[in-house]
Amino acid sequence: MASIRRHGRGWRAEVSRRGVRRSRVFPTRQAAKDWAARQEYEILHHDEVAAKTTLDEVLERYAREVSPRKRGHRWEAIRLEKFRRDPIARLQMGELRPEHFAQWRDARLREVSPGTVIREMQLFSTVLNTARLEWGLISSNPLSDVRRPSPPPPRDRLPTEDEIERMRHVAGEDLRHATARAFHAFLFALETAMRAGEIVGLTWDRIDLEKRVAHLARTKNGRPRDVPLSSEAVRLLEALPRMEPVFGLSSQQLDVLFRKVRDRAGVTDLTFHDSRHAAITRLAKKLDVLALARMVGHRDLRMLQVYYNESAEEIAKRLG
Repeated sequence: MASIRRHGRGWRAEVSRRGVRRSRVFPTRQAAKDWAARQEYEILHHDEVAAKTTLDEVLERYAREVSPRKRGHRWEAIRLEKFRRDPIARLQMGELRPEHFAQWRDARLREVSPGTVIREMQLFSTVLNTARLEWGLISSNPLSDVRRPSPPPPRDRLPTEDEIERMRHVAGEDLRHATARAFHAFLFALETAMRAGEIVGLTWDRIDLEKRVAHLARTKNGRPRDVPLSSEAVRLLEALPRMEPVFGLSSQQLDVLFRKVRDRAGVTDLTFHDSRHAAITRLAKKLDVLALARMVGHRDLRMLQVYYNESAEEIAKRLG
């Protein structure tokens, strides 16, 4: 039975049926009663309600309740909203079959790269597993039986010295200008293997120039990391005008300005993230594999193979 009682300035509704207990506070007694009635109906008719819940409703609930707790909330919210506009979202959870997601996969592959489809399938699968394990809306994940596309080969694009000099000329040397600082951030990334988001988030209170260490409180894998700084990395930092954050750029500004510099310099097929590949390849000549993994934040040593791009010719020279 439902219980409605005063709670501070509002009303607490408590429901206990068939071993299921739920509770929530509302500003008015009527809102509490309405909620309690819905909860009792859902508990008593769980299978029927679950089967009739649409995928769109599940995606909306996940975006509202789960996504905000994640670091990648913005990217995830955009993807979930796109999922909700797809015809598959109109299906009820009880109707979902692997063939529906196979058709969705094939349609997406005609629009975007296999890598994008793989990431979207991972997000979709996470939503469905939450609906299965935490919300009890399905007994199995229909996406688990759908084949993922073959992953694309890892990028091996490294900037050449000529390309770096051309971009340097376009960006200019005056670091009072955001365009110059965007290219300066690229040079800093080549020295440290730091990601773009880590660089734009740097603040001076987390940098010790004397000890040559930058502390990253938040990283992609969720763990803090201390990045050792080369003498060149320190020089690049000391050349910057004092501002907060250190490079005075947002992630969006860095992305836009780097692309502008790259395009004006006539450089093709180069991304800011390629600096990470180049940096790891350079650092591998100076550090052992464990020190390198610690510096760049890889907990799985196999990931270094994705980023390490030294050519066979260069390795042969090192052999003597």
